[in-house]
Amino acid sequence: MYMTVKETDIFAATGGQAFDADKPTLLFLHGAAMDHTAWALQSRYFAHHGYNVFALDLPGHGKSGGQIPAGIDDMADQVLAFMDAAGIDKAVLAGHSMGSLTALSLAGRYPNRVSKLVMIGTAYPLMVGEDFLNKAKENDPAAYQMMIDWSHSRPSHMGASEVPGLWMIGNALRTVENSGDDTLFKGLSICNDYDGGFEAAAAVTCPTLFVLGDRDMMTMPRAAQKLIATIKDSQTVMLKDCGHMQMIEKADEVRAALKAFL
Repeated sequence: MYMTVKETDIFAATGGQAFDADKPTLLFLHGAAMDHTAWALQSRYFAHHGYNVFALDLPGHGKSGGQIPAGIDDMADQVLAFMDAAGIDKAVLAGHSMGSLTALSLAGRYPNRVSKLVMIGTAYPLMVGEDFLNKAKENDPAAYQMMIDWSHSRPSHMGASEVPGLWMIGNALRTVENSGDDTLFKGLSICNDYDGGFEAAAAVTCPTLFVLGDRDMMTMPRAAQKLIATIKDSQTVMLKDCGHMQMIEKADEVRAALKAFL
């Protein structure tokens, strides 16, 4: 479905279910240069198990129009505007990587709009290596390959997909390659430049779940520990032999962790 938000068409996958105001709502927010398909193995399940689901293509990504916002707080404000346009008073936010910081910003600055927070593949500060960032700025295909190589654990590189026929590496690489010039660079940049993480975390009032991969080279688990300690009501699930694409590499375990938390 499409929703017009601030004169921009924003796409959201709903799992094929119509919005029901009597059900709780779950918003999925993807990472840099990705789109709603990153959540395909979770979003459809929850859409058929008691939730309104909106897996967004964030502005400037996927099927959505507009430009990538100038910062994480601006991206969060766009998500809030989507909620307003869709008539969503309060929602569970589940974000991955860039989407996790976006969810954190919204939950910290607008705590009355978030019932629960899920941060997957996250770290703060979310530092991006200079060489990686420069290659992304140049739209160098090497940047896309670096991202995908670093985002998947060794078993994933060997084809250990939980979904028969799914080539995790190839699917993710095509998504990033097709995201458009400067999309990866802009997404990485707003993550790298975000400086409000600890303030937002200190202001979070809702229960929070962290889902981390023990082999994540993009957002290493140790880089999330100060953030975890800052949020009072939080719990952590550590996925074994898992890289940065947690919701694809360990789809069943991520779904189970979400189900238990919600």
